[in-house]
Amino acid sequence: MSTLPDFRLEAYFTRWEFSARHHMTASDAQTLRLSELLALAGDAERERWDQLALGYGETWGTQPLRQAIAATYDTLQPEDVLTFAGAEEGIYCALRVLLGNDDHAIVSVPNYQSMETLALACAGSVTGLALHAANDWQPDLDEFRAALRPNTRVVALNFPNNPTGAIAHADTFAAIVDLCAERGIYLFSDEVYRGLERDDTLRLPQAADRYERGLSLGVMSKAYGLPGLRIGWIASRDRDLLTRMERYKHYLSICNAGPSEVLATIALKSAPALLERNRTRCRNNLTALGAFFAAHPDRYEWREPYGGCVGFARYLGSDGVETHCRRLVEEAGVLLLPSSLFVSDLLPVPTDRFRVGFGRDGIDAGIAAWNDFLRQS
Repeated sequence: MSTLPDFRLEAYFTRWEFSARHHMTASDAQTLRLSELLALAGDAERERWDQLALGYGETWGTQPLRQAIAATYDTLQPEDVLTFAGAEEGIYCALRVLLGNDDHAIVSVPNYQSMETLALACAGSVTGLALHAANDWQPDLDEFRAALRPNTRVVALNFPNNPTGAIAHADTFAAIVDLCAERGIYLFSDEVYRGLERDDTLRLPQAADRYERGLSLGVMSKAYGLPGLRIGWIASRDRDLLTRMERYKHYLSICNAGPSEVLATIALKSAPALLERNRTRCRNNLTALGAFFAAHPDRYEWREPYGGCVGFARYLGSDGVETHCRRLVEEAGVLLLPSSLFVSDLLPVPTDRFRVGFGRDGIDAGIAAWNDFLRQS
């Protein structure tokens, strides 16, 4: 694949994200004002902010930032962290470095498109690992074993999952890690929603802690609610691999924005408070969203997701989910993402689903507009 296809979700957002009145499908938690974030700074971070000069930064990221990221893991050091301009750059670098024409990859489905599309662009072959809607979007271990090949180099997973909000059972995840370890396969784990589990007992270990060839993808955008910082990272104990990715990054962003690195460090040092704030908001919004769906059982099927701030609801209307979502945004200003934006080249994805978000403020106004539309249609 010499030319990448359009990123369906982002192309749709180009049209609607900032013009729709009610963004009911956002995949990030509610953000902070700059003044609110700076109020969390300790003396050292505030001094760094006040004295910041706007020169080039280190490609790896500043030492204070990498220290703050490493502190969110159980076993890692700052040298086990490479920062990026958002998670997307990390996905791009990792798959470009890891995969070649002779390699095979396994990618969970449904997924965030770039993980699949870039795997298809870089590897000789790619197999989908289905998350089964009938089983709470759980992967099947027998299917995973059957997908493995002698040349499997990368397994790419995403839990809590976008768009379903699913979290793999702990024993299933552990078995996948063990199977990767037995074969020396890299486990690329998208963990950007980690910290937004409905129940702390569902939280999975981070791949970089669990396995020396585990790669943990993190970002300030999702669970922390700070997408404007454009700070992401990959953590791994495979420092040679991180060095290869750092060399690749020289052709991309080269380094992060200095102000963003300071602000991300401040946020990470206040991680428990920020995550609890966003978990509380998600719980409250889920209550409102659950009541809405319960009031319309003839239109929707809803199963509360286990983590993250998005879910994949089912539409039961005879007009179909694509028409329903188009009319909602055009006539009521309510933005949802229909399942056509999550189609896969690897496996079928249900065609009657839509992604709804519950991590931001303003959900009551969106639900009210949604209700009005249903009454009038």
